Formats: sequence, structure tokens, C-alpha cells
Amino acid sequence: MRISFVAALLLSSCAILTGTTACKMAEESSTPAPGTQLGINPAWMDTSVKPGDDWFTYADGAWVKSTEIPADRSSIGGFWIANEETDANLASLIADLRTSDAAAGSDAALVKTYYETYLDTAAIDAAGVAPLREDFSRIAAIQDKAGLSAMLGSRLRADVDPLNATNFETGNLFGLFVTQALVGGEVMPYLLQGGLGMPEREYYLSSAPEMAAHRSAYRRYIADLLAAGGLDNPAARASRIYDLEMKIAAAHATREQSNDWQIAKQVWSPADFTSKAPGIDWPAFFKAASLGNQQRFNAYHAQAIPRLARLVGSEPLEAWKDWLIFHSINDNADVLPKRIDDLSFAFYGTQLQGTPQQRARDKRALASVNQWLGDALGKLYVEKFFPASSRATVDGMVGNIKDAFAKRVEAIDWLAPDTRKEALAKVRSMQVSVGYPDRWTDYGSLEIRPGAAFANKQAAELLQYRNQLAKIGKPLDRSEWWMNAQLVNAINLPVQNALNFPAGILQPPFFDPQADAAYNYGAIGAVIGHEISHSFDNNGAEFDASGAMRNWWTDADRSKFDAAGAALSAQFDSYRPFPDLAVNGRLTLGENIADLAGLAAAYDAYRASLNGKEAPVIQGYTGDQRFFIAFAQAWATKMRDNALRQRIATDGHAPGMYRALTVRNLDAWYKAFDVKEGDKLYLPPEQRIRIW
Repeated sequence: MRISFVAALLLSSCAILTGTTACKMAEESSTPAPGTQLGINPAWMDTSVKPGDDWFTYADGAWVKSTEIPADRSSIGGFWIANEETDANLASLIADLRTSDAAAGSDAALVKTYYETYLDTAAIDAAGVAPLREDFSRIAAIQDKAGLSAMLGSRLRADVDPLNATNFETGNLFGLFVTQALVGGEVMPYLLQGGLGMPEREYYLSSAPEMAAHRSAYRRYIADLLAAGGLDNPAARASRIYDLEMKIAAAHATREQSNDWQIAKQVWSPADFTSKAPGIDWPAFFKAASLGNQQRFNAYHAQAIPRLARLVGSEPLEAWKDWLIFHSINDNADVLPKRIDDLSFAFYGTQLQGTPQQRARDKRALASVNQWLGDALGKLYVEKFFPASSRATVDGMVGNIKDAFAKRVEAIDWLAPDTRKEALAKVRSMQVSVGYPDRWTDYGSLEIRPGAAFANKQAAELLQYRNQLAKIGKPLDRSEWWMNAQLVNAINLPVQNALNFPAGILQPPFFDPQADAAYNYGAIGAVIGHEISHSFDNNGAEFDASGAMRNWWTDADRSKFDAAGAALSAQFDSYRPFPDLAVNGRLTLGENIADLAGLAAAYDAYRASLNGKEAPVIQGYTGDQRFFIAFAQAWATKMRDNALRQRIATDGHAPGMYRALTVRNLDAWYKAFDVKEGDKLYLPPEQRIRIW
């Protein structure tokens, strides 16, 4: 579950992964009545260890030991398992489309043509780098900093998985996101830092040996990619590009600064950009970005924007032109000849994440359709694979968990009455959407052509940008969706005070309509509780029920809340996957608060669903045991070392094996598994952290 931006706290867990399907939940030999199946998978468990000594191994140890990470993956886990099933369903759907006579211009025809064209590597190889010639000519024609500014503006794009808050996109010096401003309530564009080819600034600035190795490999990669693109003097160009990116990295805000929304809520006029961030010809930049008439921007990275602009003004024009050429190739490697595509994977897949093998082209084609024609594919997916009964069941669970969260708020004795009133208003007015959006993206203006993989990708990206720009100045749409219906994920949107739970995540190991309530509340219920709780984590708590960024806390209440957060940070700081590297409790705090509060609310909702009775024992497991094991099995995780290091260095989510340890803070877990003083994971009651 990944926190992604200002307005979109994303749940994405360990990466969305694909591979074999060997780890699917075990099937029963008969079909029990709905709501009675065990749900949890005993075959995943290693019951030779005490749950109080090594909870993750107890719940998932046999799965970790017996499951190999596929050669084309850097990690696997619960999200990978669900995604495998989704991909299989989507593959069968597309197979049917490819043999059908879809009406020209229909969603089905767009998906079919985009997919088949992406698969046509013979045509891609035959085209070579010809699709880039127009870009190269435009870059070569830049004569001055005004021309450079216009080029940078023309490349500005919006993303609906908005912020990798530290580095928006590799080939754009800035990124754009459109939603309600952090202050004032107006829907406006946010300007964000970008421009790095490696994941974030620490890859350039850290003294850690593995980061130094990545830097050396990156410099070689730049030169090799330029050579493969037919550029002369690739080594000299690579040196200029690398040196420029080192300066861009130094200009960036840190991840911690990026996550501090109090310093991110500045609203600038075009004149402010000119006066506060000289170096860029801002009128030329905004005009080229189709924002020439826009009068107000949220300068999200207000401290970094002036430093980046200064580099535009001070660094040699030739270095910027080389940088633009490199990123024109790098950003589109998947739709360029095999030599370029292979180089890209060797660096980003193998070097950075330790993945030995590129994914099959058909799976990558499916991923590209998901990214650029997500709603077209999603509409087809839910019609075929998402039953109305699942939507109704999860809707009911959402209501129960919201009620449980509200009761927890009412029971907190240290909250002042006004703070409690605000918190209750926020949770009760939260808009929750399950399965899919009520309104789908209109692709009527999009042209997708056979044999033009590069052009198709550019056209889809441009449509996405224009759709985002069209929201500016209009009332906030609280029902807007920010992820595809077929995505194995979920999202909290603080400025909308809304949640989205896509159809893709509503399957094992998160949801199973055949399983009993203990399993579903422990798995998808904890996810629901997590997303609700994001509205009350260290960042979400800064927004009120309307989505406005406003302090609705008393100083005393906030102090107690922050103290609990500091204790949770310290708890995660103690988890050390490598002798030289620990989980960053502060960086992952928002996700850890959401896990803790969400699990507690899901447990309360589960117990309330029993109406005062005890759950039946199923195959030797009590209801409470099934609840907690379901939570841990949803966090089944196995990662390559490089991927694990990258996660800890760059991601706001702790690795899944540590998120599973959230149970240490719930009294009910101790009772369910007879965890006692002396067990390695035991925490005295006064050290068990309670937030919400």
C-alpha cells in the first residue's frame, strides 16, 4: 500500500506483481455454503514456531519457504496472487476481443488495437528510432532559454497515480496534478518536482555502497541508451546528462519534506513563478503546457521549484538538450526497438531491483493497456468478472467498519468535545465507492492506429493530460475515481474525503464470498479500515470533512496524537531486515497508523457482526485466530534484496512482513494466540500503541 500524493493516499502494498499461480488459495474438495468456508490457508503456515516469537513466519512461513520469486519479478505477495487472477481474467477477455468484430471507435476496438500493436515487436523494430525524429528535431532547434522553457512546458504531463512525491517523472522537469487546492477549495493544478532518471534523490546523493554502484551503472546506461538511439559522442553526452541530474537531485526536496503538507500548500500566481523562481521563461513554459491563462497554481514543491528553475537558467543549453534527448528515449523504451527495451530492463529491472528476467511481452502489453486505456478495459472487466453480490457485500462491510471507527472515536477519553465532533463528522460523511466508477472515461477523441505503438502511447498520455486540465476551475467531484476498476489496490482521497475500492482487490487473498466473516474482516476489512484510517493519520488528520486543509485539533489533542505516532515510529525503527538498514518509522508513519487503526476498527466491526455470540471453530481455528491470520496472510511477502532495499529507501510503506506485525498492538491478538511475557514479540500493555 503505497502513499502517493497530496490528494491521493494510495494503498498499493508491496508492488503489484505477477508470475505463476502456484500460490493461490487452496480449493476445497466440496463447495460449502457461502460465508462458512475457512478462508485462511493452513498450508501457508509454519506452526513449528510460536506466534508470539515470529508471527509472520507462523502465518506465512511455509509459503515463503516453498514459493519461488519468478524470474521476471522483484517481489511477490498477496497482491501478486490477486493480480495473477486478474491478469488471467483480462487475458481471456482480450483473447475474446481479438477474435471479435468490435465496432470502430468502441472501447473494445481501442483496447484490441492498442494491445495488438504493442505486441507487434516486428513493426516496432522495423520503425527503429524514427518515431523519435520529430522530438529530436524540436530539441535540436532550441536556440535559447525561452525555447528550452517552452520545450519543458510542452512535455508537462499529469498523472493519476500522482505523486511519487519525490520525483514525479523521469523525462519531465516538473509534474502536474489537478485537484482541490490544499487551501481555498479551488480545483487547480499542482506543480511538482521531477526530472530524475533514478527513483529519487538519495540514489544520487547517498554515500551507501549500493547507491554508488547504482550511480556507476546509471552513467553507463545513459551512454549505452544514447548509442542505441543513434546519437554521436554518447560518452560525452552521458557525462553532461549525469552531471546535470546530480544537480537536479540536489535541488529536490527530500521525501520527508515532500510528505509535509504544511509546507506544500503555497498558492502562486504566474507572476510569483517569475519573481520567486527565475531562470525559466515561465510565460513560455505555461503557454506550451496549455496553461497560459491559468492564474493560480499550488506550488507543491515550493522550495524545490526555484532551485530547478535556477538550473534551467544557469546550466549549459547543450546539457539540457542532451538530457531531453535521453529522456525522450528512456521514457518510451517499451515501444522502441528491442536493443533499447533490453537496456532499459537491464538497468531498471536487474540493476535496481535484482529482477533477472524481463516479463513476457503479452503481460507487458496488458500492463500498458491498464495504464493508458484503464477505464476502457475496466468497463469490460467488471461486466464479465465482478458480480453485483460482491459489491453489495463489501458495501455492507464498509458501513459496519465506518460505524466501528466512529464508536472508537466516541470512546477516546482524551479528545476534546470539539475535536471529537469534527472527527465524527469526517468519518460519517466519507464517500465510499466500491467496484467501479459511476462515470467512465470517454475515449471518443482518442485515435489508436495499427502499427504505431509509439504514437498510440503518446496519444493516450496526451488525452489523460487534457482530461486532467479540463477539471481546473470546476467544482470538486467527490465521486472521481483515481484508479482502474481492475487494479488490485485501494485509495484514500483526503481532499475529496472519499475512498475507492476497485473490483480487482475484491478477491482472494483479500475477499472471498464463500469464507466466513472472520476471514473477510481480517483481510479486506483491514484494507477498508486502513483506507478509512488514512483520513486520520499524521497527514490525513490535517483535512476536515469537506476536504479542506484546516486545523480542527486542540493543541493538547494534537500533542497526544503526535506522541502516539512517535511511539509507533520507534516501534518500526526497530525492525532491521539488513544489519546496515532498518525500516524508517517516520517515513512509513502514515501507512503504519492506517494499518493499526484500520485493523482495530475491522476487529471491532467483526465482533459486532457476531451479535454477541462467539464465532464457530472451523478446522480447529477460532474466529479471532482466523481474523488475525487472514490479516497476516494478506501481507504475505517475499522480496529480492535489491527490491527490499529500494522499498525501504524510497517507499512510504514498510515491507509486508513488518506490516503484519501490527497485531502486536492489539490486546485481542495476545488472547487469541496465548502470547505471554517472554515471547519475542510480547509488548507490555502500556507499550501497546493505540491510535484511534
